[in-house]
Amino acid sequence: MEYRIGNVVTGKVAGIQPYGVFVSLDNQTQGLIHISELQHGFVENVDESFRLGDEVEVMVLDVDEYTKKVSLSMRTLSKPKNAKRFSKKKVPRYGLRKDIGFRSLGNQLLSWVEEAKRDEEKGIG
Repeated sequence: MEYRIGNVVTGKVAGIQPYGVFVSLDNQTQGLIHISELQHGFVENVDESFRLGDEVEVMVLDVDEYTKKVSLSMRTLSKPKNAKRFSKKKVPRYGLRKDIGFRSLGNQLLSWVEEAKRDEEKGIG
């Protein structure tokens, strides 16, 4: 079978290495799921998540036209979890922030102008 980028296929785990998982797609074709493409977030130990012979659903990320090596991903088939994130000050934040950007600044602009006018009338600033 000829694999193309974006194909979603099922294969069996044929090998496990610290850097990823080898998946047998058919009798002649094997692909690699790099550790960064296994799941969203950090993967500490590949051995804990996979066993030889496990059936996995993967997406084809790349096919090298010369060597016919296939790069695979499981991460692209799953939604990202609202993982704990940290700011530069190491303060935990949860989920995806939706209040960032120019729209949120524009929404605040009128209240800031009114506040500045009140401060000016009071002689502050």
